[in-house]
Amino acid sequence: MTDGAALENPPGRFVPRRVEPGFRSRGGPTVTPPASNTARGGPGGAVGPPPIVSVTRRAGAVAGPPQTVWPARPVQPAPAAARPPVPAELADAFGALAPYLTLPAVTDVLVAPGGAVWLDEGAGLRRDGARPLAEEDVRALAVRLVALGGRHLDVAAPLGDVRLGDGIRVHAALPPVSVGGATISIRVPRAAGLSLDELVAGGLATAAQHAALTAAVAARRNLLITGATGSGKTTLLAALLALAPADERIVIVEDLAELQVRHPHVVSLEARQANLEGAGEIGLARLVREALRMRPDRLVVGECRGAEVRELFAALNTGHDGGAGTLHANSLADVPTRIEALGALAGLSPDAVARQAASALDLVVHVSRAEGRRVIAAMGVPVTDAAGRLRLEPL
Repeated sequence: MTDGAALENPPGRFVPRRVEPGFRSRGGPTVTPPASNTARGGPGGAVGPPPIVSVTRRAGAVAGPPQTVWPARPVQPAPAAARPPVPAELADAFGALAPYLTLPAVTDVLVAPGGAVWLDEGAGLRRDGARPLAEEDVRALAVRLVALGGRHLDVAAPLGDVRLGDGIRVHAALPPVSVGGATISIRVPRAAGLSLDELVAGGLATAAQHAALTAAVAARRNLLITGATGSGKTTLLAALLALAPADERIVIVEDLAELQVRHPHVVSLEARQANLEGAGEIGLARLVREALRMRPDRLVVGECRGAEVRELFAALNTGHDGGAGTLHANSLADVPTRIEALGALAGLSPDAVARQAASALDLVVHVSRAEGRRVIAAMGVPVTDAAGRLRLEPL
């Protein structure tokens, strides 16, 4: 496909950056928790999206006049798949918290200092009505869960972060680091990841955004999904990766394995913390380098949070199209600053990281949470300004 042909595509379509002939890149039911607790809550109101414009991009530039589209956002909630029972060994380990893990819509189970249990079922946090857990029970539970993940939690090492079962992520903190008492944060993966169509039906994206994202994946665009904690970055990224052709190999690098992708060929690499003697650590930067030796068709970094951004940008700039990653940011406008900060950790100057990012990334998608609903708040294209600094051209 030529650049001229790309300009003739309908709005919302993307075209591949590399156009050489023959190019082929290598590269459910409610479960009653303990005591008198019952599940409640639901999705919040819909939030109207900003206008979306269609663009054709080549070499970091916006081509042609934008066309504004004002689509309506669907408001029906996405279906919540019923979760299977927690395996017996995990049910014993989670104790009083085990029933919460089977609630269809729950994404987070949090135990605050003092023993109060808070739940997030997609509409924001709510406090559960059950009697608070005793401090000694919370502490014992935290130590047990972290030990089940192969780590040690005590006064000398009061923080722990582990993955259990099929992707249940547990973080625990003990006093004196956690002032007021022990606390536990549990991130619960969905029973089955939602497809992009299901996310659109639930109001995450408009029809125009859906078309643009689908075209971006098909054209092997390099994507960066940004947003705050719990905004839906991982959910959206998994849905987009599921659109990749079945004959492509997806290699995922994560600090803790969370991405669950409906795809027949996925390799997941997980970082390893150092042991008590300070040995054996395998960081994300090394895993990205190792992933490049595994013949990935699509390279994915679950969350960029340090110097690994240098390796990711280098990979995406050397023939590895169709890559993706996530990044914590408060808004689309804050993304350049966050990327510059990560680049500084890798020893890159603001000018250098700007050129790397503008060349490596094709599309930045920012997701946010408003009135209890996760939505795509904005999308943008990375470019460099006259001063050589990174900025995003909103779509």
